[in-house]
Amino acid sequence: MPGKPVTDQQMRYYMTDRLHYSQRIAAARAGFSERTARRIDADPRLPSQRKSARGRTVPDPLEAVWEPVLLPILERDPAVQAVTLLRHLQMTDPDAFPDDRVRRTLERRVRDWRALHGPERDVIFRQTPEPGRMALSDFTDASELGVTIAGKPLQHRLFHFVLAYSGWEHAAVVLGGESFTALSENLQNALWTLGGVTHEHRTDSLSAAYRNLDADAAADVTKRYEAFCAHYGMIASRNNPGEAHENGAVEAHNNHLKTALDQALILRGSRDFSELAGWRRFVDELVARRNRRREAAVRTEMAELRPLPARRTTDFTEVVARVTKTGGFLVHSVFYSAPSQLIGKRLRIHVYDDRIEAFLGATHVVSHPRQRGRSDGVRVHCVNYRHVIHALRRKPQALAGSVYREGLFPRSEYAEAWAALSAALPRKDACRRMVDLLWLAHDEGCEAGLAALIAKTLAQGNLPEAGTLKQRLVPRRRALPEDPPVQLTDLASFDALLEGRA
Repeated sequence: MPGKPVTDQQMRYYMTDRLHYSQRIAAARAGFSERTARRIDADPRLPSQRKSARGRTVPDPLEAVWEPVLLPILERDPAVQAVTLLRHLQMTDPDAFPDDRVRRTLERRVRDWRALHGPERDVIFRQTPEPGRMALSDFTDASELGVTIAGKPLQHRLFHFVLAYSGWEHAAVVLGGESFTALSENLQNALWTLGGVTHEHRTDSLSAAYRNLDADAAADVTKRYEAFCAHYGMIASRNNPGEAHENGAVEAHNNHLKTALDQALILRGSRDFSELAGWRRFVDELVARRNRRREAAVRTEMAELRPLPARRTTDFTEVVARVTKTGGFLVHSVFYSAPSQLIGKRLRIHVYDDRIEAFLGATHVVSHPRQRGRSDGVRVHCVNYRHVIHALRRKPQALAGSVYREGLFPRSEYAEAWAALSAALPRKDACRRMVDLLWLAHDEGCEAGLAALIAKTLAQGNLPEAGTLKQRLVPRRRALPEDPPVQLTDLASFDALLEGRA
């Protein structure tokens, strides 16, 4: 064929046929022209034997600088980039390298040098997972899913627990950062849901859990994590910092889980949930469906798991705080209210990822959803109006200037009532009316019903007043129901029983 080089095989066919056929016929049978046959007869070497080594067609633009200038720099630090070397040449000899014309040539030269003489590269060793051997945990940012709670964006993470062999997984919504509290609480939930314990538990370097901790606090977290794993009989291991592939069994599942959640939210038609519990339930249901597809592998792995201990271990952080005269206590720069009877008492606070529990001795006294401090220094308040309503009723004027006034309102309708009252009435009257509304909600136990009446009153253009709204509330049943009639048994019937036994 014209334009195609003759191969060694074609030439062998030609030389064999040439013994029996003419030059034209032998060339046609071999697949080339008679002119090519004449060249072959003149030089019977095979094409592969006639090939000459290909040399440069243009002069090497780096010949004068590669060995004396550039190689010493590369050997001293192979991480130097080709463009850095080019800028160095342009500064030292601007006449020889006025532009970036040799950049691609230099990049290829540096690439080839690294491949032949560069430092050793890290190698990833693929592993064969063993049933019951390893479980892995990780935190992954889930804000990209765009989930909202009652219209407000939810900034959160997912704690993700995966078995290396079967792929069984457990996921939990984490509102705070990567902390030991979040790890211990959710890891225990995963193990008790699974019903067994693996031989080894691997995490990443837990650098986020140690962030902003001094040396003593970091050492304490390390001891607590080791004690936690010892309680369950697991070997605690971590991957090397910056080597995410060492935690790859869970890193890959992170992306798969978030993709599955994203697709499930698309099918749902909305990413908004009325409350956080609805989003948690949505995650749990999707993970349960994914685990059902792994039942065969899970049964194999369950046979190799160790039994759970008799009880759970500590999955919270404990701090001690004193209830001040302002009616609350501070935990991690957040103010939490407490009943006024506890003023001056020292409470033991159990800090979980999503709540705090306060104890006076061994008696549970206060619960609050956990809040996080703000980065701008403004103090966050978490106040239950029932804790301070008795004192506020005696001093209603304190409502107007209270630093945690907005936190006192249990529902948005109460905040709207305060805005309307403070705009229409003098401060003294507005405070008294608002405190009366809060007292009515507390005393009658009608927080939701009263909120509905307040909204209706405001919609009609009127100001809410406790005495008027109390008459419209459904009366709370205070008296016990009447005693039901009791039919007493005739004593003579017992004589019949005794006679029958005789």
